[in-house]
Order: sequence, then structure tokens, then C-alpha cells
Amino acid sequence: MVNQISRRALLASTLTLPVWAKTNHIGKDRISTITDENATSPAEAIAFAKQYGLQWVELRNVPGAPNSKKPHYTQLTEAELKVAAKEFKDAGLRVSFLNSGMLKFGLPGTEPVRRRPEAPEAREKRLASEQHQFDDRMQELDRSIRAAHILDVDKIRIFAFLRVQDPLALLPRIAEVFGPMLKVAEREGVQLLIENENSCNVGTCAELAAILKLNSSKAFNLNWDPLNAFHLKEEQFPFGYKLLPKKRIQNVQIKGKSILAGPEKLDWAGIFDALEKDGYSGQVGLECHIFERLVEASHESMKEILRVCEHRS
Repeated sequence: MVNQISRRALLASTLTLPVWAKTNHIGKDRISTITDENATSPAEAIAFAKQYGLQWVELRNVPGAPNSKKPHYTQLTEAELKVAAKEFKDAGLRVSFLNSGMLKFGLPGTEPVRRRPEAPEAREKRLASEQHQFDDRMQELDRSIRAAHILDVDKIRIFAFLRVQDPLALLPRIAEVFGPMLKVAEREGVQLLIENENSCNVGTCAELAAILKLNSSKAFNLNWDPLNAFHLKEEQFPFGYKLLPKKRIQNVQIKGKSILAGPEKLDWAGIFDALEKDGYSGQVGLECHIFERLVEASHESMKEILRVCEHRS
């Protein structure tokens, strides 16, 4: 009888709320923040995370003074990376995502759209730079993986080259470029997450779905930034979200303008609900991008993100 009552009580408790609401809740423990947008030094970035009780950070450039040349974490020496990794570990922080800039340039042989008119000399210089970056892509991947291993993160961002007039027609060629990179990623135990970026050939949810269909590698997944398709006129949520292969969402990013009041604000409570229901178990990182007052707006955005999380708990 006792066992029967216990089973009934357990059944009743599981019927009160969906299972995903109990086991997969997006709360403060899953919120991350990109360090070079909320601070002007690594120490300030750690203090920002600690101020809000965060457990995770995203990395891109090493935080530095405004308008200063900031090195990317993938450009640091092994010794410098080990120092950074120790600082995060000592502060009780883990790295959720390494925002590399891989393949965010024009694919040689293509002509990106929305470029300003170029003088012949400038165009020649750009094309030479793009060819150099393309030729260096496997070495850049190696540098990014080295940094990821030292920083103890297994998710690295990539892009799909600067946007051309007909992006969908170019996706098979881009997928071919990705192929050897993904084989290396599989061998090294990391994932390459393609981000929807409006300046690149994968900018919408529809384009994310299309490129992912071309390679089923376990190392090839997606970083979803809902606001990034705003200027491409795609309704990111709920329409765009429905197009995404849910099991391949491995990181999510929030722009400041998408969480704060204004014309670009999105329904993040609804987005969190949908992600939970569909089994998303990763982190959600703030990439503020309100450049005119970046640090201040990062604080405002983080407070609102945590308010949404608390309101839903």
C-alpha cells in the first residue's frame, strides 16, 4: 500500500508541471556573458560575472580599453591562455563558448553584396587579404582548438563567409569548405557552431536549417542569435525558430536590443519556454552590442535577462 501511494504521489507530482519545466529550466545557472563587451579588463569582466552570480562566460577578444586593439583569445600564447584559464577557474567561472571569427571574410571567387565602392588598389588589397585568410583557415582552426582545449570549452563559433547576392546557391560550396574542418573538429572533440549572422551567407533560421542539412557531422551544430536576422526581414520567433533542427542548437545568444525595451525587443520568456520544451540544455549568452554605451548597457541587459529568468521560475 505504501509503495502504491508513493507511486500515485510521484505520478501526481509529475503531472503538475511538464517534465522539461522541472529538469531543463533556463535560470541564472545557465546564463553566460561575453567578456569583452561588459568590461575594459579581464579582472572587470570576472567582477561583472561575479556581481550577477553567473557561472559561465563567453570569450572573444581579451577585454581592453575602448578603441584599443584587443587580441583575440585564439591569438594568445599557450602560457597566456593558461593564465587566463586559471583566472576563470579561480573565480569559479567556466567558458561556455569561444566566439572565433573564423570564415568571416569574402570567399575567394565570390563578390559580397552591400560593399561600398572600392578603388582598384583597395579591391586588390582586400582580395589578397581574403585569399590569405582562406589559405590559413586550417591553421586558424588549429589555433582555435588549441585555445579551446586550454580554456576547457568544446564549442567554437564559425561563420559562412560574407554574404553574396544568392546565399542559398553558395551553400553547397561552403559545405565543402567545412568538410575537412569538421573532420579535424571531430578528431579533437570540439564542435563548430555556425552562427546566423546577417552579414554572412547564413543569416536566417532558414539558411541555418539549409546549411546543416548538407553535413550531419556530430561536430557541426548551430549558435542561434535571434536578433541577427532582423535586417534580413525574417521573423525569428516563433516562425524562424520552428525551422531550426532543435537537437543541433548548442548555444544561444541575446543582443541587448532584443531584451531591453524598444522596437527590436523579442519575447525572451517565450523563447526560453520553447527552448526548454524542445530539450535545449546549453547556455544563453549576452552579447550586448549596444556600442555607444557598451558596458552600461551590458549591466542593464543582464539585469533584465535575470529578471525574466526569475519571473519564470
